[in-house]
Amino acid sequence: MIEAGPILRAMTRNKLGVILITLQIAFTMTVVINAIFIINERSSLMARPSGLDEANMFYISSVGFGDDYNGPVTVADDLAMLRQLPGVENATVTNAIPVSGSGSNSGVRLSDDESAAAAFAAYYRVDEQAIDTMDLDLIAGRNFNTGDIQWREPGQDLLRQELVISRALGERLFPDRPLNDVLGETIYIAGLQPQTVIGVVNQLQGPWPTNSMVELSMLQPMPSVGGRSTYLIRTEPGERDRLMAEVEEMLVSTNENRIVRGLMSLEQTREESYRIDSAMSTVLWVVISTLIFITCMGIVGLAVFGINRRRKQIGTRRALGATRSEILSYFMTENFLVTAIGVFLGAVLTIGFSIVLTSSFNMPTMAWYYTPIGMLALIVIGQIAVLGPSSGAARTEPAIATRSV
Repeated sequence: MIEAGPILRAMTRNKLGVILITLQIAFTMTVVINAIFIINERSSLMARPSGLDEANMFYISSVGFGDDYNGPVTVADDLAMLRQLPGVENATVTNAIPVSGSGSNSGVRLSDDESAAAAFAAYYRVDEQAIDTMDLDLIAGRNFNTGDIQWREPGQDLLRQELVISRALGERLFPDRPLNDVLGETIYIAGLQPQTVIGVVNQLQGPWPTNSMVELSMLQPMPSVGGRSTYLIRTEPGERDRLMAEVEEMLVSTNENRIVRGLMSLEQTREESYRIDSAMSTVLWVVISTLIFITCMGIVGLAVFGINRRRKQIGTRRALGATRSEILSYFMTENFLVTAIGVFLGAVLTIGFSIVLTSSFNMPTMAWYYTPIGMLALIVIGQIAVLGPSSGAARTEPAIATRSV
């Protein structure tokens, strides 16, 4: 049975080394746990579904120019051609693309009082084919029909009053009511413009993936037919890449009075929008790996230093009958005590640093289980790191006690 008292007294003979490795373990634990929490939070955000069939969707923009360019006719012809292409499930025209980082939003209120609290929701101005094109799940009410759609020229007043909203927006505006009861309600957008809710979709994210209100969105039946039009296309599975090239070529060849640009799949858009988050996660993993490696080397170095200083003492113990397993247990216990002190100090620092992140950077509160799991993980890592030097010490022969130092 290894007693901790003699081990602690032996550790006081190398106070500086023990203090330094303890602080290193505490620092490593603080950084590693908070970094893993941040990575997990970013990963959860990046994995959120947008509500669309992203794997089979792409979009492309058409920018018209010249006196001969006719916006309404061009958009109508383009949509007709796109919907007839083999492999295309459906197509729509829209002012913005989900998770793209670029779009429009507006304050949404339940009254015409501009001083009332508002939820800011993204809006997509689309035609009656948008819900099918986006493959959205309509869970209440109805879709737009052809008569609901107002094809707008730039600057033209809005006439339509119908609106399809996301479940999240419905729950934000009417928190205590079933979604079916939301149908027919009037909400006010862009100041005093009243709109009537005719449908609710299960999920539709806005264009800004890092915004806390990303799930608040709405569809308006008023697509623009001005100089710029963006077409969102959904394809049959496996047909997206082929059709991306074909659609671009078709749009270029059918109208000389426009520029075709911005061809991109929704999967590429998601990667671009989350590029910073992905890069940050990679950097944090490198930092985590580096810190753990340096800490392991510090633990190994402290163990080797202590073993070399006590080589003759180890030999004497072996000569007096100590077994190899007892020598191994001694140094493993010594490391356990050092690591335990470090992780308990690290636990305090971890919680403190997490509070700072939560209060200063508007991050969610860290779950309670991160700290104990981190403590256990570092203790295990420390035991693994010291296993090699401790095994070497256990192989010390009794004859070493008779040699001069």
